[in-house]
Amino acid sequence: MKHVVAATLALAGVAHAAPVAYRTVSIEGVQIAYREAGDPRQPTILLLHGVPSSSRMYDALMRRLGDRYHLVAPDYPGFGNSGAPDPATFAYTFDHLAKVMVEFTDKVGLSKYTLFMQDYGAPVGMRMAVARPQAVSALVFQNGNLYSEGLGPLWEKRKAFWKDRSAHEAEVIAGHQSVAVTRARHIGGDPDVEAYDPDLWMDEVAYLNRPGQAKIQADLIFDYQHNLASYPAWQAWLRQHRLPTLVVWGRYDQAFTVPGALAFRRDNPDTDVHILDGGHFVMDTKLDDVVVLTAGFVAKVAGE
Repeated sequence: MKHVVAATLALAGVAHAAPVAYRTVSIEGVQIAYREAGDPRQPTILLLHGVPSSSRMYDALMRRLGDRYHLVAPDYPGFGNSGAPDPATFAYTFDHLAKVMVEFTDKVGLSKYTLFMQDYGAPVGMRMAVARPQAVSALVFQNGNLYSEGLGPLWEKRKAFWKDRSAHEAEVIAGHQSVAVTRARHIGGDPDVEAYDPDLWMDEVAYLNRPGQAKIQADLIFDYQHNLASYPAWQAWLRQHRLPTLVVWGRYDQAFTVPGALAFRRDNPDTDVHILDGGHFVMDTKLDDVVVLTAGFVAKVAGE
């Protein structure tokens, strides 16, 4: 029976599934939770999550790639299992999240890595890349947008919130914390709704509705306007550095649309772009594809 199970796992591509360690480290007095898999002597992939997710979104990917690479996935302050200090004393801005993540890399000893960025991970990761370009060997964007043409129609409501926070905050946050919006974030326009595990969004809804989360999420959504203002500078950084870049995009994402994925080639024509039949969190349904694409990309960057 043991050999039958091993053969089945091999066919599924998980014969050598790597263990994942769940650790914490203190940054600015905040406990930062993170997941780690693989041998630190191997090429490192730093995985930055989106909203309203956490490092949990990368757990399966880490198990699949941890036999050949070193993978580290932190939770931002206010997300997942990290501490969530009061917004009255801790600034929930993307500048601050990026600063904490840079300090995190120092604390856990990461000096060179491929940045894997999903959603919020893109503005956090680009700030880190600008601050320490020497630390970044390659870039992976998974529905992590840097282009105005990638913004779907739902951003119009966010733009109204940015213009008049007091008039729109209650509505924006009520939607952001709701089951319906959280579910829609995963499924988007995917016609294959039965492929999605409802636990994906129900767990996130539970995190979003913890005490204090409304103000944390509101502050970050309001601050997101500064990411759009930074797009031209980040695009210039991509043109200047021309790092190996992989873009993996779920075509059914209604927040960040396919034109945003294709736009990366404008600033780095060598960008490898793959549009998959999935949603905003494309690993929900296309994990195998992301495993193959990421493994091949990192192997090429590492000269394997």
